[in-house]
Amino acid sequence: MAPRGRILAVSAAVCILTLLCSHGAPVSPMGAHLMLCQPHLTCGDKFYDPLQHCCYDDAVVPLGRTQKCGNCTFRVCFEQCCFWSLRSQESFMVKVKGQSCSLALSPDDRLCRSVG
Repeated sequence: MAPRGRILAVSAAVCILTLLCSHGAPVSPMGAHLMLCQPHLTCGDKFYDPLQHCCYDDAVVPLGRTQKCGNCTFRVCFEQCCFWSLRSQESFMVKVKGQSCSLALSPDDRLCRSVG
């Protein structure tokens, strides 16, 4: 190969490497595919990832959020606090979320005393 041909080949290789190794801004955001394929729900006008958060009282909260229910603590994403009247004594009961509070006491429920 003549010196002129080598210079042309080296220049072409440098051009190609420069194009391949450039760190310019991508046309689409990194991880766009992941963003579109993740499950997302809405809570009011906000989106949230149900693998990390839930919607409680029209607010996005972490899955581990707890709250008081009488003298008990319940996980707001998985349980609910129900008012319960037992022999003229007012108390509360923690039930699995989605169960009706009017259902009879089940083995999964926790009876909680009223505080105060």
